[in-house]
Amino acid sequence: MALEIKLLDYGDIELESSFLVLARDCGRVRRVPVYGFLILGGRYPVVVDTGYRDNAIMETLGMRGLQFHENMIERQLARHNVKVGDVRYVLHTHLHIDHAGKDDHFPMNTTVVINRREMEHSVSGLMHPQYPKPDIQHLVERLHTRHALRFEDLEITGPIEIMPGVVLDAANAHTEGSMNVHVETAEGRATLCGDVIYDFNDQIVEPLYQVNAHEPQVTGNHAGSKRGEKAAIKKLLATSKFLLPVHDKPAKIEGGQVVGRLDMQVPGPITQTVPRRDWFPA
Repeated sequence: MALEIKLLDYGDIELESSFLVLARDCGRVRRVPVYGFLILGGRYPVVVDTGYRDNAIMETLGMRGLQFHENMIERQLARHNVKVGDVRYVLHTHLHIDHAGKDDHFPMNTTVVINRREMEHSVSGLMHPQYPKPDIQHLVERLHTRHALRFEDLEITGPIEIMPGVVLDAANAHTEGSMNVHVETAEGRATLCGDVIYDFNDQIVEPLYQVNAHEPQVTGNHAGSKRGEKAAIKKLLATSKFLLPVHDKPAKIEGGQVVGRLDMQVPGPITQTVPRRDWFPA
């Protein structure tokens, strides 16, 4: 059976626009979704990212959380007839405040999987307070509980298949330990890319303030270099048929370009067609 990806709607956040796309609408607030993902069709359900802990914790970053009862992870999983105890793995693209806030809702026999460098980065202070204390403390508890936590060293090993059709790969962007999750679906490879991409339109389709062909705009929130972030985005565009970030609707990719947008599942219907750009105008 081919694997399928369902979006889990964890609510929204309001934040300053240029945090998402460098130099965009500085000082203006933008509302964006916070998604997680449920991988179905394998031996057991797998969750990728768990959203933020509660609305109050987002205020520590000067952001506003908009999470309601229907956005609770238990209710989102129940829409697909899955309980938290059914989930074998929780995979993390990274451990920021809006990605790892509900790990403590899962029992200790659910294994949380992260890139080891991301755990190190989370306690380095380099992006504090985007790694809040209660989230990281819970992971330390898992660190000392048998089989509750699994580390990968993706920068050294290269891609790792965690189960048939699901491969983990170092993202090399956003945070020092971010990872991509590649999923083989009936329609091709879909990549859950965390925050390597925040906004398809202003970063890729019509990249803000960029004049060079095929040159993505970077985010306003990354631990590494602009060169590294641009390269990571280009690699995703070159290697996956579907891209699923956490703060924007999924996109279909052809020839390194965004050609369509999807709604709440992959594979799924195209809800918006994006005209192809001619990178070599006459």
